[in-house]
Amino acid sequence: MSISPKLLLPVAYVTDAAKHIRQAKTRVSFLSLVVADDSTTDDLIDALSEAARRGVTVEVAGDVFTYSEVGGYILPTRYRRRQFSLLKKMVKDFTKAGVKFTWLGRSHSFIYSGRTHIKWCVVDDVIYSFGGVNMYQKGIENHDYMFKIKDRVLADKLIDEYHRLTRADAGGYAYRSHSFMHGDDTILIDGGLVGDSIIYRRACKLAAEASKVIFVSQYCPTGRLGRLLRKTNTTFYFNLPSGNAVNRFALRFGMIVTGIDTQYTGSRYLHAKFMIFDMPDGRRIALTGSNNLSNAGVILGTREIALLTENSAVIEQLEDFVKTLDV
Repeated sequence: MSISPKLLLPVAYVTDAAKHIRQAKTRVSFLSLVVADDSTTDDLIDALSEAARRGVTVEVAGDVFTYSEVGGYILPTRYRRRQFSLLKKMVKDFTKAGVKFTWLGRSHSFIYSGRTHIKWCVVDDVIYSFGGVNMYQKGIENHDYMFKIKDRVLADKLIDEYHRLTRADAGGYAYRSHSFMHGDDTILIDGGLVGDSIIYRRACKLAAEASKVIFVSQYCPTGRLGRLLRKTNTTFYFNLPSGNAVNRFALRFGMIVTGIDTQYTGSRYLHAKFMIFDMPDGRRIALTGSNNLSNAGVILGTREIALLTENSAVIEQLEDFVKTLDV
């Protein structure tokens, strides 16, 4: 990386990204599982439209899971019908301003399969990614973060990946997970192929070799990763059963099946996803991104991104983030 990544908590991420979007000169690429216009996001949403009206190329994609999360077609209460209308207005305003907006995942009949779980915002040469912040109020209130990086080469590669992803989604197909080197780091991308996750495989490989691990995710690790981490000196941070019925079931089921307990007891929802591996040879490796590090995502074929790095500055920031979980 040309400049060491800086960890930003959700509010700082939204504020900083909006500022850079207002100063954008050539391009903005925004991708998130959930995208909604509310009191916590309206400044960034407005900035995207303003940039497009200035002639900046602005591409925004959100997953149709947004409608389930905030739009209300599963539980059509009055409040949620209002949210549904606000989503439609957001897309209409984007289109009027010249933003190229895309809803992803329309071809999947099951709301939890084939989701685009990647989160990033690329503004000219500035990248916000390798974290889990969704662009709506609940997402910004969660325990979460994004990394900020300034790097033109990496920005170019992510925008190329954005176009590959949107073409695949429009064509109703997935592609194999893959990786590429960027300096001393590795960028891992899951292309949505069912059963194929290079991020989960790499996590398993490192877990099998590590002498000590810190695991942070919203969910309990399941499948092979869970079995490997149980054999290792691992400190686990994930949510106790909470949220909607599906979320409570997933958390409770994972804990029962694996026998793994969490150190996290906070009331604020934990949505960050990363692992820190201490290796027998003294190396320390971090894996951070959008992947929940649960076997369910592999089975459901979610699209994900992660950064694999030995950068001590990244690892130190992640360790500092862990300390905030105990507050």
